[in-house]
Amino acid sequence: MIQRIQTLWLALAILCMALCFVSPLASYKLNDPALNQTTEAQLDLIAKSNPEMLNEIANMEPVVTFSQKDSGFSTWPLITLACLTIAIALISIFLFHNRMRQIKIVMVGFMINLVYAFVVFFWAVDKYADVVKNYMHLNDISVSWSIGSYAPIASLLFLFLAQRAIRKDEAKVRAADRLR
Repeated sequence: MIQRIQTLWLALAILCMALCFVSPLASYKLNDPALNQTTEAQLDLIAKSNPEMLNEIANMEPVVTFSQKDSGFSTWPLITLACLTIAIALISIFLFHNRMRQIKIVMVGFMINLVYAFVVFFWAVDKYADVVKNYMHLNDISVSWSIGSYAPIASLLFLFLAQRAIRKDEAKVRAADRLR
């Protein structure tokens, strides 16, 4: 039945993964003391270009915005894993008739989401920091993680809760079948 609690957990997992597409994964700041300027960059799942290349901040320090499209850094593995997680969670919502299959599919979605989180935290953010440093020829870089990198962790939690709720439903149905 579609109005069970696991549907809510799966929907929240989908929303968390969709949040990764609209918010940046990480933001970077590079300071160049020789030119007295700061370069800012951010890592998005889908690269966005910024038409303004020179901005002024409050203290009149020039800020150059580095576009992800300029770097040639590809996030297609992350996009693929995020789309797979969303698709699997969406499919599993409608598999309420076969709870054992639903449990297996949610487990696969959990594993794919785990791989996604691993790739974000241990590959993509560091690799893009290296790309930005090499492109700008600067070494002083600070990385700040954004909501897009934490949303998959919340999605993992929601997938786990969904799987637990599906298992409880299956246990209730088996207990009711034993009583007959």
